[in-house]
Amino acid sequence: MSQSPDSRSLLSGSSQLNLMEVESIDDKEFDIPQVDTPPTLESILSQMEEEEDPFVLEDTCILNTDNMDAQSYDTSSLASSDSGDPAHLKRKRRPLDPNTAVHGSVLRLSLLKGISAQIVAAADKVDAGLPTAIAMSGVIAVGTSHGLALVFDTNQALRLCLGSKTTGAEFGAVSALSINHDCSRLLCGFAKGQITMWDLANGKLLRTITDAHPPGTAILHVKFTDDPTLAVCNDSGGSVFELTFRRVMGMRSCDSRCLFSGSKGEVCCIEPLRTPPDLRDHPITCYSLLAMASLTKILIIGLKPTLNVWMTLPYTKSDPSSVPQLAWQFVPVQKMVNPILAFCKGDSVHFLLVKKEETGTIHVIKQRQLQLSCDIISLNWINSCTLVLVDSHEKLHVVDRASQEVLEMLDLEQVQLVYNSRHFKSLATGGNVSQALALVGEKACYQSLSSYAGQIVCLGTKVSAHIMSIRNWKERLDCLLKQEHFTEALSLGWSFHEGTAKAVVGLHGDSQKRKAVISGKMVEILLQFTEYALKKCPEQGKLQVMEQHFQDVVPVLVDYCLLLQKADLLFNQLYSRLLENMVAKGVFLESLELYIIANRLGHITTPVMKDLLAHYHDNGMMDSLERCIVHLDVTSLDIQQVVQVCWNNQLYDAVIYIFNRGMNDYITPMEKLFSVIGPRVREGRSLTGDDVVMGNKLLVYISCCLAGRAYPIGDIPEDLVVQVKYQVFEFLIRLHSGDSSQKEEVFPFIHTLLHFDTREFLNVLAMTFDDVQNDKQALEYQQRIVDILLQVMVDNPDFTPSQVGGLFTFLARQLAKPNNTLFVNRNLFDQVLEFLCCPDDDSRHTERQQVLLELLQVGGVVQFNEERLFMLVEKAKFYQICEFLYEKKHLYEWIVDCYLQDPLRKSEIFSYIHNLMSMPGYSSEEKLKVKQKVLQHMQELVSLDPCKLADLVMWHFTEEVQSIISKLQDDHLLFQFLRCLLHSQEGSQSASHLPLESELYELLLDLMCRFEPQELLKFLHTSQHYRLEEAIQITEKYHCNEAKAFLLEKKGDIHGAFAGLLQTLKERLDILTAEISCDVGGEAERWDEEEVDGDFTLTVKSSLNQMIVFCQRNCQNLDQEQRKDLWFPLLDTMMASQKEVRGLSDKCISDGLKEMTLKVLNCMSSFISLPAIIQQILQDPVYGRGKLAEIQGLILGMLDTFTYEQTLLETTTSLLNHDLHWSLAHLRSAVTRGLHPQQDCCNICLQHYKRKQDASEKIIVFSCGHLYHLQCLQQKDCGWGLASELQQPWRCYKCSSSHGGRGGASSEPNRSHSASLAQTRFSSGHHEKGAETHRKKVFAVATLDVQQELSWDHLRGLYRGPSRVEKHI
Repeated sequence: MSQSPDSRSLLSGSSQLNLMEVESIDDKEFDIPQVDTPPTLESILSQMEEEEDPFVLEDTCILNTDNMDAQSYDTSSLASSDSGDPAHLKRKRRPLDPNTAVHGSVLRLSLLKGISAQIVAAADKVDAGLPTAIAMSGVIAVGTSHGLALVFDTNQALRLCLGSKTTGAEFGAVSALSINHDCSRLLCGFAKGQITMWDLANGKLLRTITDAHPPGTAILHVKFTDDPTLAVCNDSGGSVFELTFRRVMGMRSCDSRCLFSGSKGEVCCIEPLRTPPDLRDHPITCYSLLAMASLTKILIIGLKPTLNVWMTLPYTKSDPSSVPQLAWQFVPVQKMVNPILAFCKGDSVHFLLVKKEETGTIHVIKQRQLQLSCDIISLNWINSCTLVLVDSHEKLHVVDRASQEVLEMLDLEQVQLVYNSRHFKSLATGGNVSQALALVGEKACYQSLSSYAGQIVCLGTKVSAHIMSIRNWKERLDCLLKQEHFTEALSLGWSFHEGTAKAVVGLHGDSQKRKAVISGKMVEILLQFTEYALKKCPEQGKLQVMEQHFQDVVPVLVDYCLLLQKADLLFNQLYSRLLENMVAKGVFLESLELYIIANRLGHITTPVMKDLLAHYHDNGMMDSLERCIVHLDVTSLDIQQVVQVCWNNQLYDAVIYIFNRGMNDYITPMEKLFSVIGPRVREGRSLTGDDVVMGNKLLVYISCCLAGRAYPIGDIPEDLVVQVKYQVFEFLIRLHSGDSSQKEEVFPFIHTLLHFDTREFLNVLAMTFDDVQNDKQALEYQQRIVDILLQVMVDNPDFTPSQVGGLFTFLARQLAKPNNTLFVNRNLFDQVLEFLCCPDDDSRHTERQQVLLELLQVGGVVQFNEERLFMLVEKAKFYQICEFLYEKKHLYEWIVDCYLQDPLRKSEIFSYIHNLMSMPGYSSEEKLKVKQKVLQHMQELVSLDPCKLADLVMWHFTEEVQSIISKLQDDHLLFQFLRCLLHSQEGSQSASHLPLESELYELLLDLMCRFEPQELLKFLHTSQHYRLEEAIQITEKYHCNEAKAFLLEKKGDIHGAFAGLLQTLKERLDILTAEISCDVGGEAERWDEEEVDGDFTLTVKSSLNQMIVFCQRNCQNLDQEQRKDLWFPLLDTMMASQKEVRGLSDKCISDGLKEMTLKVLNCMSSFISLPAIIQQILQDPVYGRGKLAEIQGLILGMLDTFTYEQTLLETTTSLLNHDLHWSLAHLRSAVTRGLHPQQDCCNICLQHYKRKQDASEKIIVFSCGHLYHLQCLQQKDCGWGLASELQQPWRCYKCSSSHGGRGGASSEPNRSHSASLAQTRFSSGHHEKGAETHRKKVFAVATLDVQQELSWDHLRGLYRGPSRVEKHI
């Protein structure tokens, strides 16, 4: 049996409710009595469900959902899973990003079970229809598709059922609803254009408005303003009207005024500014502002006191199907509360701040926009900081306005929002709307969501109503705890604590009170997290799994306990619980290191410290233990235990820290370290890596103590700085150590430090001496230490020259200071100078020179006699020091000698000379002396590096080139110098030109013929600066035939060049045949076959290839006889060589020569005819008498080549002929096909082509279908040239005009696309009745190449004739 529509609707609604865990609806549930007389609609819908939980109100205007059954409304967000009904909404939990703020479940989405059930009951019992619109204020109103409006109170009880089925049949579905601010009136807009006003106190119909707007359009929006007598409406024609309600002498009326006409741009969304109760006195309320969104722009107008447009803003480019959205909200901005209009179309949300100026005008300020990656179809404020957006995929986005951060996403797919598409298309009135508005209406859901006082209700097609509100802060934490997301809950709680969380509700009072409340809650979470971690710990399995489990938990516990400053909670409660699990205990103790090092945890209780020492010691984590100890408060340590552990494990930093901080003892650590490292250093034993580390620590520790800094971190207390410094000085200058023996040297501590690292110890002293200038006691210590250093190091063979030099360098620096107070005997410097410059000691020459140079550079020159210093350093061959001294005296020419005599720095002389000659700081006289010195040593410089010398000459000695050449006696050195010089001259852009350049190149050419003849050809090719005749003479002098041939060819003497190359080839062939003849008699001295092949390739083959390339290159400009003069001698030479080796047994050479001869024949066949070549071969007396067997292979090879070329020529000719035939056939086909005009009138004069009845007139039809009179085309100048009338090519006037206008004859090479491949022209006239139309004459106008043009002219001549060109009708 088929079901009625009503029953299907009820079943559909019930199935949806079942998905949301709502029990099936039956009569017993709603307590509908079984009576004989059917109850009225009012009595049915007003009955309360027995199992329905009423709402309890905190505010009379706000629906409260706090006491609702969790299973009825809890939903999950896309950002964080909730613990509510899993079937209500789709859940998608995204992994937590530690760098991203955690927001938790911000929005509570609740199913209004009572309202939803009663909507279903109304549809079933009284055919109320499906819900179409919803509005919320102090009450909730739901409009239906059959014209009814159901009004529910805050307890979800049905208060009123407004309208009837008769109203629905007459007015259509409810398309818009609006409730005024005191919930006393309800406006209903209908799909057929009517508007009704109802009294919500008694359900009385007050007004029925049928003439407020043009008939035939649906009501899209109807909105109350703050003024109860004023409302606005928007219809499907895109117009907006103002409705003014009046009551005169008990008669109610409504005046309508058009605010915006749809003919100027269709408005599809309106939003009046509604002021909340606490802002009724805001100065902007008197303007009664209204925002309107058309398909192209946003408008803000004021309805009072007079109509005024305050702002017009066009949209940016967006999708035409995007739905415009508007939403007002009062927001505190800069200590003022002003309205902000949020509007969007597409994926961008814009904010407009509206302010009233002192002058009384309205000022609109554009704020920062919000960019999303989705198409928004709904926009609502839920409070002054937070917006709720719905995109076209029915995903709900909770967005913080200030940070523009998406706090949460919910999937509303199963809610299935009600869309207003039928009303936007005005289907109830015939669908007379624009396509643009209908397109927007596809995604319009304006009447499905309504916001009021921090709550949003939404309407679903499954006959369900939902309400959304922001969860309070505790709920958001509890939601995460239910899902066992403790880390996220703690992160969210800390953001509440610090005031960085978004969309916070439920926190009151000042900052300290809020922090105290949140801190208490976070402590509860920490305790729960600890119990959870212990409970969820795997009892069995790998140890790594258990460690990983607690590593995910314990650092979080420690971190938040320290953030909350709850150390007692950390060590007393949490640690005591974690002690139950040994793995958890170990992870806890190891996790403390990070916070101790970061100075976030400075004090640890004694039991925990004891466990920490034991755990780190047992697990070999001594470095970590040391890092922790030096950051902890000493008072929390068992000093005796810790010192013992640290000393036994060589934790010297920790030992020093404990002695310094715990006992203010800065000397004992040094004594302990010296007792370890001192004996090894003094005995000269090699130091281990640990010894080096200990010694470096000791130096750094001494430096810190003398500088007033604590070791390893921090600073020494100010009252102890001076005392510690004096104690360290006293310690260093001790004559003996505490446990001294008879063998111990005096001043053992200074001895040890000097032997360990002299330079670093002296650096420590230097830094200390800089800080004690005003301290008399410290200055005395300073002098005492210097005296001890001199006493210990001078005349002591245990110290190297470098160490002694380092001491005196240190002293020289101190003595050079302007406020120096040290005294050092000058004789000691002389003694050191003698020691360093001792000529009898060749050991450590470089080291001694470097030490003395450093001493002089820091000011030691003033301590020595200069003459004696010069004498000693020259005798010691300290050339760097000589340079230093010469530089001070500006004797730069002597520095050149220093470089030449110094074997380590010889190669640097070129850079020195170039820099000196280039830099502006030297006088011309000084540069001249240096230049003269360089010229004296030119022979030596060439031997050192001819290329660097050539560069130097090009920059600074171009005028002295001839002098330099004359001084170079060695021809080989001269050759190297000239080659580098001329190469540098060619590659340099900034160098000067050389004098007598041609002579230099010819000299180089002469030297190259002697020393490197194999590079001669390359040189001649790359260089152009030599004189040709002189170069030919030079190459002829040294018998360089190949080079001479190149020069003769360059001169133009082709035959002379060929003769030279041929002579070279003959000589190499003669040598080859002579060596083969000599080897025939001796088997023991027979050539190795591979060696013969290699030599053959290097000599004969290369020479022959060179000649072939020469002949091919020059034959282009020679006649046939001259070509024979080149090729035939070459052929004769190769054939003669074959005859000479014919009787020899070396088959390899014979085959090679045959191959080379064949190559000559193949190459010459391109320039000389085949008969001439054969005739030349047969002229040989041997072959002329019929002995052709030896050249049979050559001739057959030539014939094969001829056959291949003949076949190639025939194939190419065939392809060309086929291509030409295809082209001509294609053209003939194109020009002979018939044409059909698109119309029978001329496209220029627009008259019929038979406009003259008594005379013939020629017309032209183009392949594009356009027809013209010949006379009209001639007037428009559409021809391409000055040919005769019959041969005149024409172009279509209309097509050429649409592609860039007219063109003259110059446009022929670039014809437009409209030019026809074939144009048809015929003349038409009118004869007597019954005359027939004759055939047309065709002309081709395609662009052809030259050969095709010739063929086409011939073809056109064949088809030319009066019977095919002109026909008279």
